[in-house]
Amino acid sequence: MAGDVQEVLEMVSPDGLKVRAAHRRNPYSYAMSGEKLDALLVDLGLRRAASIWRNHTVAADLAPRGVYPRACMGFVIMDPTVPAWVPDTDAVLGVITVGDDGSSFLANAAAKAAGHRRLGRNYGEAVLVDPHLCGDGTFRYGHSAEVRGLIVGASSQSTDQDLYEAATLAGDLVAAIAEAHRSWLEQAGPVVDWFAADDTPAEAYREMIDWFGAV
Repeated sequence: MAGDVQEVLEMVSPDGLKVRAAHRRNPYSYAMSGEKLDALLVDLGLRRAASIWRNHTVAADLAPRGVYPRACMGFVIMDPTVPAWVPDTDAVLGVITVGDDGSSFLANAAAKAAGHRRLGRNYGEAVLVDPHLCGDGTFRYGHSAEVRGLIVGASSQSTDQDLYEAATLAGDLVAAIAEAHRSWLEQAGPVVDWFAADDTPAEAYREMIDWFGAV
């Protein structure tokens, strides 16, 4: 599923923030096309754009997590279906940027997401408590978020603000995937056994038993 650079979908929020998104992998092609996944990522980006603008422009006494210092963010979403042995570079589900400078924070977000995937927990814990788990070339700030196995790294605001935006994006994406899955189940009916358009198992499962001769 990972391959060449994907075409990036772009929209502008009602507040004038540019939102760009693209998927790198689509493990849910049985339920949504790549085009629909990109559209979903942009929609989720627009939701975050609204939150970012609101929290960037709000009065300090009305900001529940403090005023956001920037009207931009970068998000990196990891593919929760990929085995742990797959390199981080091949385990990215998609990327979202908000604002003109959002792309400049993507490396930070990627480092958080990769650290979380490697450690199995919030990368910020390693930064703050266990720096021996970080090492050369890693990012000095957390946090990262995981919602029901789906990891998101986000960057440009304070660490707690980044955590809130990452967690909200992850939760929204999990809910949207679940909805697409339910729609597919209703359309497929009870006669389909595999999450696949052609109702066949992934090749890896066949390879697991190829050594055992059929009768």
